[in-house]
Amino acid sequence: MKSNPMMILGLTLIAGLLAVAPVRAEEAPANCEVPAYLLTSESKLPKVETAIAGDRRLEILVVGSRSSSIPSSEASAYPGRLQAMLKEALPKVAVNVSVELQVKKTAEEVAGGLVKLVELKKPTLVIWQTGTYDAIRSIDPDDFRAGVEDGVAALQKAGVDVILMNLQYSPRTETMISAPPYLDNMRVVAQQHDIPLFDRFAMMRHWSDAGDFDLSSTSHGPDLAKRVHDCLGRALSKFVIDAAHVNPAQQN
Repeated sequence: MKSNPMMILGLTLIAGLLAVAPVRAEEAPANCEVPAYLLTSESKLPKVETAIAGDRRLEILVVGSRSSSIPSSEASAYPGRLQAMLKEALPKVAVNVSVELQVKKTAEEVAGGLVKLVELKKPTLVIWQTGTYDAIRSIDPDDFRAGVEDGVAALQKAGVDVILMNLQYSPRTETMISAPPYLDNMRVVAQQHDIPLFDRFAMMRHWSDAGDFDLSSTSHGPDLAKRVHDCLGRALSKFVIDAAHVNPAQQN
């Protein structure tokens, strides 16, 4: 399917909304609870568990897109908040979260470079955020699944734990892109490879439906991105700890 260049540009700008155009403090409630089922995974993170219990050093690599960052505010983006939350929960563990942005790349294009990133960064855990650009480009869902599958298989062969993170949710893009095929394929790959899937899309949709954040508004103040990223970082921290079967109380 050929994509309209203007549509791609518009969708790219919307997809990056939370990275660059964050609600005034009074418009953004502090509440961003996540239903328990969205933070539960039957798949485990055994290497993370070993790293925390043994070496007490946890290296995490986030491979993401533009929505993994907040310009001029790295510590406020969800990878920075993840690091802060993990350090708070595991004070005796040296936690480091690094980020590799793969801007305007499909899953297939990113997959080919994942092993080199692992060799360079030597992480215990790779969190791979993908799907947005493929959906914007209307990449064939089967090709998308194959790209994700190749990347996950390469990461597992390289000896690291893997978490897949899906697209961000925005009610403004629902009529412009078809997210379900990409969401479904990521879930299939996660199940086939027995790795956790962090359902960012469902979490953000829950917050939007609950009125915690107005993700449909076109006017935003300076705090929406920071607040949403903080909520994602907190949720992701709990997700990592639970999937690694770590009891923070025993680590203090």
